[in-house]
Amino acid sequence: MSCMAAGVDDQDFNGRWDIAVNGGEARARAWWLEVTGAGTPGLKGKFVGTPGGQVDDIPRISISGGELRFVFERRYQRDQRGLHRGMYWARLEDGKLKGTFEIAGDPSSYLEWTGMRAPALPEKDDPSLKKGDPVTLFDGHDLSAWLAPSRMGWSIKDASLANSAGAVNLVSEKKFWNFVLFADFRVGQRGIGGIGLRGRYKIQIADDYDRPPSLNVTGAVHGRIAPLVNAARPAGEWQNFEIRLVGRQVSVTLNNVKVIEKQTIEGLTAIATDANEAEPGPIVLQGDRGPVEFRHVVVFPLTRPR
Repeated sequence: MSCMAAGVDDQDFNGRWDIAVNGGEARARAWWLEVTGAGTPGLKGKFVGTPGGQVDDIPRISISGGELRFVFERRYQRDQRGLHRGMYWARLEDGKLKGTFEIAGDPSSYLEWTGMRAPALPEKDDPSLKKGDPVTLFDGHDLSAWLAPSRMGWSIKDASLANSAGAVNLVSEKKFWNFVLFADFRVGQRGIGGIGLRGRYKIQIADDYDRPPSLNVTGAVHGRIAPLVNAARPAGEWQNFEIRLVGRQVSVTLNNVKVIEKQTIEGLTAIATDANEAEPGPIVLQGDRGPVEFRHVVVFPLTRPR
């Protein structure tokens, strides 16, 4: 009887979890975890979190005594040499994962985190959705639509918004739920950037016009959904996005080519600023990974007629 009860308890770890990280990060961060096969010999996990930018299969994961444990061997800090063991632990308390993280041998790296079950967000895109009034986030003149603490490293030149080395990510003051976003962008040589939808799902921007479609090329939902084709242009040329997000369903048009159509985003990407997937969130412009410029950034909220 006790073995059966333990098996049922282990199964409670199964599912997708949005994780809020408490302290210790250079910016607000959220992680994501998926556990499958708990309570069976087929236990597996996937993870999005420090310091990676992709969805990683967890190489070592176990459940024992009501505690979930998993480990990654990574370089966790830019100034570190070699790989270090990152250890994650969690228990279930009141339907939430209560967890900790620590780099082996480095007590100063200790973090606490809380995982909440990810919401289903079953809403689908359809023709009944109507565009509302446009919300202009950048019109070539000022940064008033963006949170003041996030403006560091950004400037306006020739009516475009450009980052400098080490710029922080721009975060819009307004938050959005369902919407269509239009933006022009230009990426420099070897540059990487992105647009965060609701502050949680990154649409990739990179100097990669000559690469095959992948989870990391321009137009991808970074680490999650590859574009049908790579429709990017060479570095230094202006390009354009039309991005439509309804619930978890996303469509992306890059340079007038539909590269993603009504695909489901399964969970957070590494750009995520919070774990509250069921709530509206900001638009984020990534500027910490190389030269990138934006202009004409406009959002049209989508609503259904009552």
